[in-house]
Amino acid sequence: MKTVWLILGIAALTLGIIGIALPLLPTVPFLLLAAFLFARSSENLHNWLIYHPKLGAPIQDWNEHGSINIRAKIYATLSVIFTFALSVFFDLKPLVLGIQAVCLLCVMAFLWSRPSA
Repeated sequence: MKTVWLILGIAALTLGIIGIALPLLPTVPFLLLAAFLFARSSENLHNWLIYHPKLGAPIQDWNEHGSINIRAKIYATLSVIFTFALSVFFDLKPLVLGIQAVCLLCVMAFLWSRPSA
């Protein structure tokens, strides 16, 4: 089972790193997932990720305070606005837009209800 956790952890870490460059792919949730998965598969990778100078900070903020960096909140909000604007631009059906709006608003409500780091 550790091998499955490890493979999933590497996949989550890869997506998190890709998310640094792609604004529509969330970085921090994938890093949190990778830390969770590495904790169950590889103590060395878990410690490397937690104490990494760049990747570890948002994980430590979340673990210690349940907080999210204000810059990350702003980028996430801009990504949500951009994504919804694209959906409107591509003239998606109103039902799809409504479902998307509700989901995105729930994500934003959670995000902004967390303390800022």
